[in-house]
Amino acid sequence: MKTRIISSFLILGLLLSGCNTTPAYHKPEVSTPAAYKESAGGIWKAAQPKDDQLKGDWWKRFNDSDLNALEMQAMQANQNLAQAAANVRAAWSLVDQARSSFFPVLGISPSASRSGTPGTSGSSAKTSTTFSVPLTASWEPDFWGRVGNSVREASFSAQESVANMENARLSIQAGLASDYFQLRALDEQKKLLDDTATAYQKILDLMQDRFDTGIASASDVETAKSQLEAALALATDIGVSRAQLEHAIALLVGKSASDFEIKSKALTVEPPIVPPSTPSTLLERRPDIAAAERQVAAANEIIGLAKTAFFPSITLTGSGGVESSTLSHLFSASSLMWSLGGSASEVIFNGGLYGAELEQAKANYEAAVANYRQTVLGGFQQVEDDLAAIRLHAQERTQLDAAVVSSKRALDLEQSRYEAGIDGYLSVLQAQITLYGNERSLLSIKMEQLTDSVGLIKALGGGWQEPWNESPKNGVSAITKIMKLFNIPVY
Repeated sequence: MKTRIISSFLILGLLLSGCNTTPAYHKPEVSTPAAYKESAGGIWKAAQPKDDQLKGDWWKRFNDSDLNALEMQAMQANQNLAQAAANVRAAWSLVDQARSSFFPVLGISPSASRSGTPGTSGSSAKTSTTFSVPLTASWEPDFWGRVGNSVREASFSAQESVANMENARLSIQAGLASDYFQLRALDEQKKLLDDTATAYQKILDLMQDRFDTGIASASDVETAKSQLEAALALATDIGVSRAQLEHAIALLVGKSASDFEIKSKALTVEPPIVPPSTPSTLLERRPDIAAAERQVAAANEIIGLAKTAFFPSITLTGSGGVESSTLSHLFSASSLMWSLGGSASEVIFNGGLYGAELEQAKANYEAAVANYRQTVLGGFQQVEDDLAAIRLHAQERTQLDAAVVSSKRALDLEQSRYEAGIDGYLSVLQAQITLYGNERSLLSIKMEQLTDSVGLIKALGGGWQEPWNESPKNGVSAITKIMKLFNIPVY
């Protein structure tokens, strides 16, 4: 009889635990264009299979050994990334916590006691000893899918945390690359100013010689001196900006700014061509879009969880064990004790609380869907922005290349005319200022092209793929092994 009762409860629990009140989940539909608007001109071609796919170490496309080393340091020591990784581990532990509710709770509380009773007339005092080893068990079968919903919701949330970590990783990688290229551009600008100051010094020496011989005026000397000092002041100001960028990079690679240094080096890197593939792949590659989609899936499970509140809570309990006054008879058949039972509870009236919670869950789901679609639209905007910037900056660089060549010729002509006594020094000064301005603008565009490429790579999702089921733990947890053994969904 005992065996039949226990078997009936177990069979009933297994049959009803398959109930699921969650609406069927479908990834929200988003209209994606067939191609990027900026690809229409033929500058950007669709990526060929494997050859042009962005890999994990996307920064290696720039072929800069210093950048490669810094990126690897950041991936190993950045503290924001370490925090995100810890959040992932915490999120997966919540999944295991939810899974544990699939199983009964077992307990044991062995005890030993000795008591005495006073004697009465005609009888002496008595003492007695009791030994007991009771076992208790309680189990709430997942009749309405409450536990299953909780596990799935926690699993989707954990997957969202994985995507958030990868989004943080990509932001750190892209931010480091942008800071690095800006720092190298300042190194190049410092070199340009140093060369310009050297040229100004030669002109100042020439002005001084001409003044000493009575050919040039004192104003020409002072003008040349002012021009030199201004160039030196700009070089000093560049040092401030470079130091700040160096400190920012130190933070990204997890080092103290006081102990970190990047040696000066010319900006020789050219922006790589990054084929943007097709718009549909953006939904698969961007971690922020993936995180938003997992948020929708989790919100859908919360709707099912809210529905289970309308159903009764059923708990099965049991206890057993042995009890005896002597240790020698503690584990004999006559010392065995047991009990089985069950209980059910249902809320009759709560003022519409459960209905309001269900409505809240549905509203939160709709908000998550809207956030997902907005994130997708924002992703398309960022790609188009970066593609447009790359295209227009390429045109601008061509124009500035021509402007630099022309301004150099103009300076040579003005110097020749000045030395011949045809024009005054003001014409030479103006030509020098024009040349420096064009060279500085050209250098700025080179830096913009590099940061545009970094921005496009980031907008395309870098080299990330969706590692949804990769738990940060080493191996499989004991609970997961048990669930697989009994063919219980692991999610």
